[in-house]
Amino acid sequence: MRSIKQIHKAEYRPISDLITYSPMPTGSIQMIDPFLFLNHHGPQQYPPNNNGLPFGPHPHRGMETVTFILDGDIAHKDSGGHKSVIENGGVQWMTAGSGLLHAEVSSEKFKKEGGDLEILQLWVNLPAEHKMTEPKYVGFQRDQIPTISLDNGKVTGQVVSGSLEGTKGAFNTFTDVNLATLNFEENAKVSLDIPKDHNIFFYVIKGEFEVNGEQVKALHLAEFNNDDEQLEIEAKSESTLLLGHAKPFDEPVVARGPFVMNTMEEIDEAYADFQTGKMGAWKE
Repeated sequence: MRSIKQIHKAEYRPISDLITYSPMPTGSIQMIDPFLFLNHHGPQQYPPNNNGLPFGPHPHRGMETVTFILDGDIAHKDSGGHKSVIENGGVQWMTAGSGLLHAEVSSEKFKKEGGDLEILQLWVNLPAEHKMTEPKYVGFQRDQIPTISLDNGKVTGQVVSGSLEGTKGAFNTFTDVNLATLNFEENAKVSLDIPKDHNIFFYVIKGEFEVNGEQVKALHLAEFNNDDEQLEIEAKSESTLLLGHAKPFDEPVVARGPFVMNTMEEIDEAYADFQTGKMGAWKE
């Protein structure tokens, strides 16, 4: 079985009144190539007449954002002309590529009525050859994302990208990035084979797992060695997992703020292009 290198605890980093845990990067881990960053917002309940999510217009270049709406909703808008409201169970995939501005806020309905909110946002790197690709956005609601059932229905989930146990994911991606969210009943088990040359992203959203003989609790990220293919996962309670894997790019990574490139010169260029309007203009 594949061995665990280290288990990392998410750091608590609230953003205004938004509960936020950050499993990566932290003081103990910078990235799991090509996975760059994860923020876990919530779970929490917003009252009626709230301000909603605080993520107003901001730029990105050189990476992709994958946003899992576990509860609540997100109203997306970007300088490429894309607009959507994705509700609980849905996923957004935005390829920033050469650069764009976007905002991720709550819908007017959510701000007026309030409700439960829980969201994950994962940043996935783009390889050098695709960093300046044309920006793209796709948002899928819950019923547009393929589902999977394992262990006689005790494990259910969504296949977001790549494939899992023969089920193809909803999103077509530049690189072979495999992502799924999996819900386990207590004592449910799965055995998965993941290519040895792929890095694994294993984040426990809630509950507790025993994976390859080690305990991994909620709000913890397991970092694995690349020494075997087999994962044996057992839920010790009702639990939810974000599972990803991909072949690492093994390229230099220079990240500053919302930009992820390969050199500092490219970062400087990204800031200059943003400031001169080359990433698009924001229209209310």
